[in-house]
Amino acid sequence: MSLIREVNFDGIVGPTHHYAGLSFGNVASANNAGSQSNPRAAALQGLEKMRALHALGVEQAVLPPQERPDLATLRRLGFSGREGDLLARVAAQAPALLSACSSASSMWCANAATVAPSSDTDDARVHLTPANLHDRFHRAIEPPTTTRVLRAIFSDTARFVVHEPLPAHAATADEGAANHTRLAANHTASGVHLFVYGRDDADAQAPQPQRFPARHTRAASEAVARLHRLDPARCVFAQQHPAAIDAGVFHHDVIGVGNESLLLLHEDALLDQERVLAELQHAAGDWLQIVEVSRDELSIAEAVSSYLFNSQLVTRPDGQMVLVLPQECSQSDAVCMLLDRILAEHNPVSDLMFVEVRESMRNGGGPACLRLRVPLSIEELGTLHQGVRYTPALGERLGGWVRRHYRDRLSEADLADPALLQESRDALDELSQLLGLGNIYPFQLV
Repeated sequence: MSLIREVNFDGIVGPTHHYAGLSFGNVASANNAGSQSNPRAAALQGLEKMRALHALGVEQAVLPPQERPDLATLRRLGFSGREGDLLARVAAQAPALLSACSSASSMWCANAATVAPSSDTDDARVHLTPANLHDRFHRAIEPPTTTRVLRAIFSDTARFVVHEPLPAHAATADEGAANHTRLAANHTASGVHLFVYGRDDADAQAPQPQRFPARHTRAASEAVARLHRLDPARCVFAQQHPAAIDAGVFHHDVIGVGNESLLLLHEDALLDQERVLAELQHAAGDWLQIVEVSRDELSIAEAVSSYLFNSQLVTRPDGQMVLVLPQECSQSDAVCMLLDRILAEHNPVSDLMFVEVRESMRNGGGPACLRLRVPLSIEELGTLHQGVRYTPALGERLGGWVRRHYRDRLSEADLADPALLQESRDALDELSQLLGLGNIYPFQLV
C-alpha cells in the first residue's frame, strides 16, 4: 500500500468575518455577539497557523472562503432590487438575515465534509461528503459552493468521489468531520471510524439535551458510512452526552480529539462512554490508546472556555505527535496541569504548540475547527489541484492578498455597505485566480 499522509485543508477566513452570535449552543459565539471584529487579523492568524504547521512538516492546503453577502439567498427570500438597495432593505427589515447571509462561517472547515481515505473504502478511492449543515441557517447555505470547490480540487474521479450532500432535512442533519474521528495504527493502515451524533430520531427513549439543540443525527452518520463504502465492523456510532451539549459542546471536536493511534476525550463526552470505548477498542485492537480526562481534572465548562479538545493533534515526519492548542489554553491552570500530565505519561504526544487564533475563538472556533483532515497517498496528493497546496511562497502571496483587500474592523452595520460587497468580490475574484481554481463563485458564474 502506498504511503498515506494527512493533509490539513485550512479555511481562509472571509472578508465579512463578524460577530453576530448566530450559532445557538456555541457559548463563545453568543458571548461575543455584537462585538467589533477584525477580518484582516482573523485571516492573517489563520495563515500564520498554516505556516507554523507546515514548518512542523505537516502537509497543508487551503480552502477558499465563500461569497458573502449571499445575495442569491436573500433574493430567494423575497428581497429584490439593485444590490445596494437590496442590502439597505434587508438591513432595515431583517438585519438578522443580512448577518446570517454575510457569515464567514465556511472558515471552519471541520464542518465542510466528512472524509474517508482510500485505504478504508472498498473501491480504494477517497470519499468526501459535503455536510448539509441543516441545523443552522447561516451554515446551511454553504453546501453548494463547498461541493463545487471540493470537486474542483478533487477532480480525478478515478481516485476521488465527492458526493452530493445528504438531503437537507432534520432527519439527516449532518455537521461533517467535527463529529467524526478516524483512528488507525498509522495514517497508511486501515482505520476505525468513530461517528458521533447528537440525536437518534429512531430511538424515542434516548435522552436529549434540554438547553441547546442536538445538531447531528445518527441517520446522517450511518448514511455517510454507507456512501463511503466503509466496513461496518470498523465503524462505531456514539451519542454525544446530552449534558455536554447543554454545557456548550455543540460538536464532538469541542470535547474530544484523535489522531492515528491516540484518542483523547473528556469522561463526559459520550453517552454510555464505557461501553462505546470498549466497542472502539475491540474494533481497533491493541494499537489504540485512549486517554480520558476526568471531570475532577477539568470541568466541561473549562474545556469549553479553553477549547483544549479543539486542538489539532498532528504527527510530525519523525512519528511524534504534537498537540496544537489555542493560546487561551496557556492561561488556564487546570489545562496546564492536565497538559503536564499528558506529556509525562507514556503516549505519543511529545510536544505542545500554542497558536494565536483569537478572532476565530471569539466566534466559537479553535484550531481544529479551522481545518479538514484529508489522508492522501503520495499519488493522490499529486493528482489533486496543486494550486491549493500550501508553500511558504503561497503563504506570502496570500498574506499580501489579505492586507490589500480586508478591513481591519467590521461591525454588523457595515454589512449593508455596498462597498463591502464589491471589496469582497474583488478579493475573491483575485483569490480564485491566485489558487488557479477558475470560476467557483456565483458572481463569476452569471
